[in-house]
Amino acid sequence: MTNKRISKKTRVTGETEISIEINIDGSGKSSITSPIGMLNHMLDQIARHGLIDIKAEIKGDLETGTHHIIEDTSIVLGMCLDEALGDRAGILRMGDKTCLLDEALCQIALDLSGRGYFVIDMGQIDNEGEFSIEMAKHFYESLASNARFGIHLRMHSGTNHHHILECSFKTFARAFREAASFDSRRANSIPSTKGTL
Repeated sequence: MTNKRISKKTRVTGETEISIEINIDGSGKSSITSPIGMLNHMLDQIARHGLIDIKAEIKGDLETGTHHIIEDTSIVLGMCLDEALGDRAGILRMGDKTCLLDEALCQIALDLSGRGYFVIDMGQIDNEGEFSIEMAKHFYESLASNARFGIHLRMHSGTNHHHILECSFKTFARAFREAASFDSRRANSIPSTKGTL
């Protein structure tokens, strides 16, 4: 590893103002402020379980609900992950994790392929609360598109709304941590027969 895998992005729209700073090779520290408590909690899961340092200052219009803030946060976080990964040389590239939280069981396979693609099955869909399961699905779709990775997510079981969300974010964090890890046998080569990602 020669370069620090860090990024800082700010995005301002008519609906939100979001600034995120990350270090992929951090220790899991987080400082996250937004008007959506559940969003703060989920971003903290990514930091703690992915060992990614995240500093985020998130503001936005809540008059029409939480959609704009959650979506735009995902976009900015995705842009940060993409920039921090750089040319993706030397990484494992792929990660596959299954994690549980009580009755909730989630499996996520990731491919840091340089192409955004997503197949998301949250097991159920609702639009309840400030961070709905429907919005979690959209969060992962936006994240994959902007971070340029492929993700297959399947929630195998789960009945508690909070557990479903938290289990999925913990699983994502662990899968990303694995995929973004450096392969000691690869040296600094690109993990693709094409020579680029």
